[in-house]
Amino acid sequence: MKKYQGKGVYGAVAVGKISLFKKPDAAVKRIRVVDTGNEKMRLEQAKTLAIEQLQKIYDKALKEVGEANAAIFEIHQMMLDDDDYNDSIDNIIDSQSVNAEYAVAVTADNFAEMFSAMDDEYMKARAADVRDISNRLINNLSGSVSFDTDTNEKVIICASDLAPSETVALDKNKVLAFVTAHGSSNSHTAILARNMNIPAIIGAGDEFLNEIKDGMEAIVDGYTGEVFVAPDEVTKSKALEKQFADEEKKRLLQELKGKDNVTLDGKKINIYANIGGVENIGAVLLNDAGGIGLFRSEFLYLENSDYPTEEQQFTAYKKVLESMAGKKVIIRTLDIGADKQVDYFDLKKEENPALGYRAIRICLTRPDIFKTQLRALYRASSFGNLGIMFPMITSVSELEKILAICDEVKTELNEQGVEFSDKIELGIMIETPAAALISDKLAPMVDFFSVGTNDLTQYTLACDRQNPDIEQFVDTHHEAILRLIEMSAENAHKHGAWIGICGELGADTSLTETFLRMGIDELSVSPTFVLKVRSAVRSIDLSK
Repeated sequence: MKKYQGKGVYGAVAVGKISLFKKPDAAVKRIRVVDTGNEKMRLEQAKTLAIEQLQKIYDKALKEVGEANAAIFEIHQMMLDDDDYNDSIDNIIDSQSVNAEYAVAVTADNFAEMFSAMDDEYMKARAADVRDISNRLINNLSGSVSFDTDTNEKVIICASDLAPSETVALDKNKVLAFVTAHGSSNSHTAILARNMNIPAIIGAGDEFLNEIKDGMEAIVDGYTGEVFVAPDEVTKSKALEKQFADEEKKRLLQELKGKDNVTLDGKKINIYANIGGVENIGAVLLNDAGGIGLFRSEFLYLENSDYPTEEQQFTAYKKVLESMAGKKVIIRTLDIGADKQVDYFDLKKEENPALGYRAIRICLTRPDIFKTQLRALYRASSFGNLGIMFPMITSVSELEKILAICDEVKTELNEQGVEFSDKIELGIMIETPAAALISDKLAPMVDFFSVGTNDLTQYTLACDRQNPDIEQFVDTHHEAILRLIEMSAENAHKHGAWIGICGELGADTSLTETFLRMGIDELSVSPTFVLKVRSAVRSIDLSK
């Protein structure tokens, strides 16, 4: 047994096998070849391997989910033998003298587009199947293996680090825990791990990554930041006991479902949930959140290979609003930049991206992107109770420009006869000291504030949240941060606005009473923390 020490970013325990996360090449390159016969031979070898892989998956699925559900893997094997599909690949290799990977990628795009355009729903669904088998072929050709393609077993993902987009792409149903050699507990990847309700450890070190192998058994203790590889029976037994105790605590918290978020002396507070996409709505409802206090719309961009269209965004926003059935849904506008990079935005490399071209700065200088998102948001507002909030505000002039663009969008929609709600609440994030210090000027212009404590901490303490070397200097309870929050709360209430906290500190129950005494009206946390925060609120007596 060997123990490695990192930093836990979500307190829970996992026991299982390690799976090393290998990053495939980002794109298929077009390479001119002389020997096309050799490319077709490589293709046949990749196809043979793919059929073997699919047969193993089919056999496993047959035992676990039955014949009907396993049948899709038989269909995939048959598609690999389809004459039209194979003729297209061969023709591209021969006629263009290109590598097999490129020929498969082009064929996949062409066939997927063809299937998607068909009227028959069954045939439309084949577009995803074509992409699936094509990706398998390309991975086999290039030797790139993405995470856990051949097993349904839950595993512990181990990597050097994970970008937010990579974390989003993982099949969440196959992840027991995350362990990264590097990274920061304040990164968006760590936040995602907390949202997914799984143990997560960062900063386990290069030695850890160099010494582990696929399939090794490990224990991940998100409370202590410890990783035990090849654990002995005593250590494993203690971990399983700890895991059982965790489950018992969660069971007891379930008894708080349906109860009010009211202090002992009768003060009511809203407890909402933070989510990164439509697929997280189930967790919001399961954990009995009163609404969504932060919908991170940037993940629509992170998951796309190009700018999401107005229709794509409208569909996503409409779905979340309908699903929440009249409960408040606050959607944050695009917050790309800093640690959330998207290739197709073509953002320049910056020396200090946290202080650079990001979030509202992108929206105000590229109004075409901003207006597309706002149009989708306003159109979706007819289907629920929508609030829109804007990130990284530092001045009154920025907010004036934002509100002017909102008015432009509303005018355009009115002229086009497009319905939207007249009850949308507009708010801003207090995540810069500048916004907190002029909150008396900003409050009369909006309906609410939402404090982003992650960035507010970073900017107030001058500590880069992505730099693990300075985590010892990051005091999230620093008096300066708490003073800025209290100042913002006083100014919000003075001008008729309400104020919430949507950053990670909202789930810190050691500060819950402090926040309530400041006058915070709402706490928005990862779905799995909703009941824990409710329990804390119900134990507080503000009259004392």
